Amino acid sequence: MQLANKVAIITGGAGGIGKGIAKALLKEGANVVIVDINKDAGESTMKELKRFGKVHFILKDISIAEHATEIVRETIDTFGKLDILINNAHASRQKPFTNTLRDDFDLSFNTGFYPTVNLMQASYEQLKENRGFVINFASGAGISGQPNQASYAAAKEAIRGLTRTVANEWARDQINVNLISPIAYTAGVEGWRQQHPEQYQSMIAGIPLGRLGDPEQDIGKVAVFLSSDNSSYITGQTIMVDGGTVKLT
Repeated sequence: MQLANKVAIITGGAGGIGKGIAKALLKEGANVVIVDINKDAGESTMKELKRFGKVHFILKDISIAEHATEIVRETIDTFGKLDILINNAHASRQKPFTNTLRDDFDLSFNTGFYPTVNLMQASYEQLKENRGFVINFASGAGISGQPNQASYAAAKEAIRGLTRTVANEWARDQINVNLISPIAYTAGVEGWRQQHPEQYQSMIAGIPLGRLGDPEQDIGKVAVFLSSDNSSYITGQTIMVDGGTVKLT
């Protein structure tokens, strides 16, 4: 049990990659708080995952800045502390750049970048006290500049810049701050595959390992590593969990 008695917050934990990470952490002994805006999905996921360990669901809209302190407070009230913060949630719209409006940028930054800022700041004292870990999320959309992803890529690269800076600042507090850049097979990807099978096959052809990652087995296990003492000498790094699609230099 690499994470025995550790307490983790995972935003967007009711489905997809967040749910896979929650399951992976629970299996390694962590107590997990999943935060999501979808009440039905959150409650269903909490019931499903309880057989793996202690899990608590918080229904909050992370785009509301004040909710960050409320999430941290409820986590401490429920499990007594906080060791791990995983900022996974993010929403965006795909459009050509010339059609991308301020509202599209606001959606991406208000659900991805600013919640990451707010939750990191709200969690700082607990993470400092417990020599904690932060995992933020990058994307190949930003690193490689994928077309039709201007608002998403901009927010993801802002998160990367923030993460590197905070990793340097918080190193003196023994808080590790890293990024995962994933490609994973989720319900959303499945829906896209059914609607656009040719595009899906083209994407798979561009992944050297020839498949999409599994949210628990591939992405979740890397999150476990980055949440454990096994990664105590790693900070400020972008870990590409994408089957070899992007090679950082």
